[in-house]
Parts: sequence; structure tokens; C-alpha cells
Amino acid sequence: MGSGGAVPPPRRARIVLADITRQDSRAERTRAELAQQTQVGEALVRGLVRAQLALALRLSLVVAIGLGGLPWLFAIAPSLGRTTVAGVNLPWLLLGVASFPFLIGVGWAYVRLAERNEQDFTDLVQRPER
Repeated sequence: MGSGGAVPPPRRARIVLADITRQDSRAERTRAELAQQTQVGEALVRGLVRAQLALALRLSLVVAIGLGGLPWLFAIAPSLGRTTVAGVNLPWLLLGVASFPFLIGVGWAYVRLAERNEQDFTDLVQRPER
């Protein structure tokens, strides 16, 4: 080979097997507790269910205020209820047309936030011990 330079030896890495097994054993132990429905596993699942329920209740409150508040608004301000836009009464536009994109947006937000809760749960279960 014409370059004449020596190839440096590969760099050595120290692997400590105790660290690897300790990290894997905690994740495996947590998965086993979930599968066997031990008290720890039940507590973890209850935490996930509680987080999902809290999310559902918060977004239900948003929908209840958003859509349920419209009749109150029109009762408080009757002139607003008689307003027309393009020949259609404003209450009909808001409740019959604008409510659908609102509900789709709330549904999209729910799915996104519920998936984040599930990902946090998965990360918690698979997180190595520190």
C-alpha cells in the first residue's frame, strides 16, 4: 500500500454488564408488574386512567362552555340573537355551522393529548433506573 501510514488500532470501550442488566431488569420488572396486575402495576394503570379521565373532563368542560354558553349569550343579548349574516340568523350559523369545526378541533386536541399521556406512560414504564 503506497501511503505508508499505519492504521490506528480500534478504540476500546469498557462495557459494564451490571449496568446493562440493572437498566433492563427495572423495565422488565415494571412490565411484569403490569402484566401480573400487582399493586404497583395497578397504581401505574390507575394513574394513566386518571390522567385520561382528567383530560376528557377538561375538554368536555370546554365543549359545554363553548356550545352551552351560546344560548346564554343570546338570552343575555337578544339583539345579538336577531343578527343576520348573509340572510341567516347568527344563532343558526354558530350552532349549525361553526359548531362542527369547533367539535372537530376539540376531538383532534383530545386524540393528540391522549396519545401524549399514553406516550408518557410508556416512557415511564420503559425508563431505566437512574
